[in-house]
Amino acid sequence: MNTASTKLSLTSPIESVPGVGPQKGKVLRALGAPSVAHLVHYLPFRHEREEAEETIQKIVPGQNVAARGEITATRVAGRGRKGRFEAVLMDETGRLDLVWFNQAYLHKKIHPGMRLLVQGEARRRGPYIQIANAEWKALDEDLSEPSRRDARMRPVYHASEQMPSAEIARAIEAVLDDALPQIEDHLPEAFRTERDLPSLAEAYRMMHRPEDEREVSRARRRLAYDELLFLQLAILKQRVERSELAAPALPWTKQIDERIRARIPFELTSGQNEAVADIAKDLQLEHPANRLVQGDVGSGKTVVALYAMLMAVAGGKQAAMMAPTELLAEQHFDSISRLLEGSKVRVELLTASLPPADRERIESDITSGDVGIVIGTHALLTESVKFDDLAVAIIDEQHRFGVHQRIGLRGKAEGSSPHVLVMTATPIPRSLTQTIFGDLDISTIRGLPPGRGVIETQVRTPADRAEIDAALAERIAKGEQAYIVLPAIESGDRLRDVRSTLERLETGPLAGRRLAAVHGRLKRDTRRKIMEQFRLGKIDALVATTVIEVGVDVPNASLMVIEHADRFGLAQLHQLRGRVGRGANDALCILVAEPVTPDGAARIEAIASTTDGFELAEKDLMIRGPGDLAGVRQSGAPPMRVADLLRDVKLLALARRDAKDWLQRSPKLDKPEEALLSRRLSKAFRESGD
Repeated sequence: MNTASTKLSLTSPIESVPGVGPQKGKVLRALGAPSVAHLVHYLPFRHEREEAEETIQKIVPGQNVAARGEITATRVAGRGRKGRFEAVLMDETGRLDLVWFNQAYLHKKIHPGMRLLVQGEARRRGPYIQIANAEWKALDEDLSEPSRRDARMRPVYHASEQMPSAEIARAIEAVLDDALPQIEDHLPEAFRTERDLPSLAEAYRMMHRPEDEREVSRARRRLAYDELLFLQLAILKQRVERSELAAPALPWTKQIDERIRARIPFELTSGQNEAVADIAKDLQLEHPANRLVQGDVGSGKTVVALYAMLMAVAGGKQAAMMAPTELLAEQHFDSISRLLEGSKVRVELLTASLPPADRERIESDITSGDVGIVIGTHALLTESVKFDDLAVAIIDEQHRFGVHQRIGLRGKAEGSSPHVLVMTATPIPRSLTQTIFGDLDISTIRGLPPGRGVIETQVRTPADRAEIDAALAERIAKGEQAYIVLPAIESGDRLRDVRSTLERLETGPLAGRRLAAVHGRLKRDTRRKIMEQFRLGKIDALVATTVIEVGVDVPNASLMVIEHADRFGLAQLHQLRGRVGRGANDALCILVAEPVTPDGAARIEAIASTTDGFELAEKDLMIRGPGDLAGVRQSGAPPMRVADLLRDVKLLALARRDAKDWLQRSPKLDKPEEALLSRRLSKAFRESGD
């Protein structure tokens, strides 16, 4: 323990920790530990059991054991890297043979006269006991020292080349005695006792200095509970705060409903009608709606969004729709403009690539209220964009936007808060809807519009190139259209890319056909012209990057080839595949892949097994875990360092129930005894903001 004169505080800089100094301090800062408090928060990602030491005579073959002694002989057997290193370890009771396969280099590190502590599985080899590939550590203490190590749990930390786990462990050990007594608990003692939770200080002690596996489990449960409680408090608190905001109550009558539906040239599906009913009910209220509309690829979310925007216009107000890419914004603008052709509703497109004069004119008309519906990208968030009376704000593909961007669009309404509708074609797994997105009301559009073809998915390798080319040529010969999707515009390595693929197809299997390329580097007008020609059937095949991932609706496109498919995420593959099969023809999606990782193979197997986006969302959750899903990353929630939303289902239910009860007693968390809890809650979400 440090002496009183060098006692550390939680705010002490990392360089003041004994044994750290400026150089190691720089490394620890890079790892996210600039102070003593951060060092205590730097949790091990697993624990290893170090066995109690035995004398060599007492070692039992077949068990994992630890022993210490002196190296009395060594030798290298075999040649080169495949050689093995052998050593003999002796203590006062007997002999233990050691062998390390393919580690001949150890002869430079281990030599006779050294004292070692070794651990591994003991096996009988002839008259002696042997440990193969033992973990080892050189010892400095006198071999005659009688005390031997008891069994213990050793924490293992995420490390770097400059600082291994053992050094991080030494730094943490150097601060624990000073730091732990200074850690205040934000949960009352009676509250903890009722839930069998250790104190926060004790939880950190048990994570860094556990006596056994039970302590690790208890510490993990407490820290996971804290993360889940903070998450649920924040979500439910947002609901409370939203209910106190004012929003324009929009009128909804039978006449308005009929006028809106008259603009839609087809009957809505039952799923669309249910979502419309949810939204219409929300928009009539005097506090802001905050609804997520999720539906599978092609389920018709855009029409539902248009219904909400036309409700705003019918009430004499404005609506805005924000899309993550210019291509998607352009597609929405084109399709909505066609639906509203001949009406009095003025629709405008606002993107960053607009000429300054056009942009200034459109912004002026938005401010005056002449524009009823604005479709745009992040350009909607710029300070110069001011609405006259924004009542409905829609965010498409919500997982592409950060929390602050969503808040920024909501802030465009003067004097009140607009109703917010967020949409996604990346369904959220059921197990996450009430955890990460609990502040949102959720509408789910089930089913697809009638008359859609069936999509078949095939997995091929580059060796099948001739068959893939033949399938492309055959579809185009029948008058259908195709997409060829690649991960890069041009590639410096062995990846197939847009430019070389277009050239190969034009001079080879699709010679004489009408081909074009579309990607993010094209000018806006060029890109829109190509997409319009493709929609009208004047282009046979489109060679593209993932810019066509969402929003592109060409019913005659019936074949998609995705090169290097194992490089794409599961949700992205599903979105891309959803660009075909939007007409009456049966469609084919060919995934060209040679997965080199287990996750890559699992994604390809999953996407080939089903076309149901909701089922794929669950599979994606199992493959990647909740923290890696796109929607979760952009939810605004702090990352889960300890809690696991799949494993900790019961703990999550407890945290949600506790958060609900707590906010019923204290909606603002503003009681004096809640000051620490409130401060830590704000800090957790502030640090996770993007």
